[in-house]
Amino acid sequence: MQRFAARRVLSETNSLRLPQRCFFSQLAQKEESSLSEHETFLPRMPPFDYSPPPYDGPSADEILAKRKTFLSPSLFHLYSKPLNVVDGKMQYLFDENGRRYLDAFGGIATVCCGHCHPDVVDSIVNQIKRIQHSTVLYLNHAIADFAEALASKMPGNLKVVFFTNSGTEANELAIMMARLYTGCNDIISLRNAYHGNAAGTMGATAQSNWKFNVVQTGVHHALNPDPYRGVFGADGEMYAKDVQDLIDFGTSGHVAGFLSESIQGVGGIIELAPGYLPAVYKSIKKAGGLCIADEVQAGFARTGSHFWGFEAHGVVPDIVTMAKGIGNGIPLGAVVTTPEIAEVLTRRNYFNTFGGNPVCTAAGHAVLKVIQKDKLQNNAHVVGSYLKERLTALKDKYGIIGDVRGRGFLLGVEFVTDRQLKTPAKAETLYIMDKMKEMGVLVGKGGFYGNVFRITPPLCFTKEDAGRLPCRCYGLLTVEDVKPPMCG
Repeated sequence: MQRFAARRVLSETNSLRLPQRCFFSQLAQKEESSLSEHETFLPRMPPFDYSPPPYDGPSADEILAKRKTFLSPSLFHLYSKPLNVVDGKMQYLFDENGRRYLDAFGGIATVCCGHCHPDVVDSIVNQIKRIQHSTVLYLNHAIADFAEALASKMPGNLKVVFFTNSGTEANELAIMMARLYTGCNDIISLRNAYHGNAAGTMGATAQSNWKFNVVQTGVHHALNPDPYRGVFGADGEMYAKDVQDLIDFGTSGHVAGFLSESIQGVGGIIELAPGYLPAVYKSIKKAGGLCIADEVQAGFARTGSHFWGFEAHGVVPDIVTMAKGIGNGIPLGAVVTTPEIAEVLTRRNYFNTFGGNPVCTAAGHAVLKVIQKDKLQNNAHVVGSYLKERLTALKDKYGIIGDVRGRGFLLGVEFVTDRQLKTPAKAETLYIMDKMKEMGVLVGKGGFYGNVFRITPPLCFTKEDAGRLPCRCYGLLTVEDVKPPMCG
């Protein structure tokens, strides 16, 4: 399969010069080549003032064997040869042999400040030395301090915070609150969306890859306003009419709410068509519904231009959900809404044992401080824009790249074997991804067809990293900055 993919990539990149063709052929043929052989014609990582302590734990093979025996068979891993990550520092990860990798995936858009950022680590350690857990039935300043700081980052009257443990929990709570507040059951979400894997959120998710055959009711899926593959291109208002049609012909005329990401993450880093959200929010409000913004991946300055992804669309939601970057890897999520909407949970007892845990909220508060202190939002905007320009330049040169999209450090690169037909390059994507790992660069994969690279690095990613990523990641397509050996 890999050799087939290599031939396909070559056929799609017909603008390669002779030395580049030879370089690619050498990579395709050296399936078992050692790291030292690759280093003879690949640029080295930049100097970095950290070396992990020696690792004396179980090997990757031993860990994989235990996973297969004791963990769920539903677990899967990236790469043909799984990576055993044992250490991390800022934008780098280290394997069991001490090899350093440039992390352009960030634990699925979760590592916000950088791996083991000292300020976040200190906050966690200091809190856990005092008290690791106390129920919210008692007072503790950590949860209150973080809620206040988080509310200060929200627009409008979004001032009341509910803490959860994950994005799935946050979205479940938001859906329930919308239904309670409006007295309606119907939720509208988007095709290609991913909002979680529990009962309600699986209903709102709209990819068969992530949906089990269990009861999922009360959710309508609107046409996805996808500028690349969507039926109306980048015409946001045309897609918005489909939402109005769903309200008119699929509901009683009243709905509980509309749930959407501002940039679809699992779906392949899909930016919503311009003008879409304002038009949809207007229709939802007219139908008595609430607008819910899923900021699990796009929030916390990741898009660079704004702190929250929805702000780029000029809208203010009624409820905002978040997770991932909120804790820099700590299991933490949140729902933020208005005091009026928050009141619905007083009708019965609502309680979350670990939501608002002092260690987790101390970490979350530290994340907000680091984003401001280290100017990470500006860095995501400046460096992310530069990286997108570099990737777009590759798209203009090589036909296998069908689209480059996203904002800041939430970027996607879609691979196709035919630009006109937009045929997903599934095998080629896997092949290139494996080779990128061998070159020392880690990215994610997403999209319904599994042909999109998800580039979501820690927000401390530097311009030097961004400059190296295209030439290292896509050394299979271009070798600028690389001097490959000439063919005889």
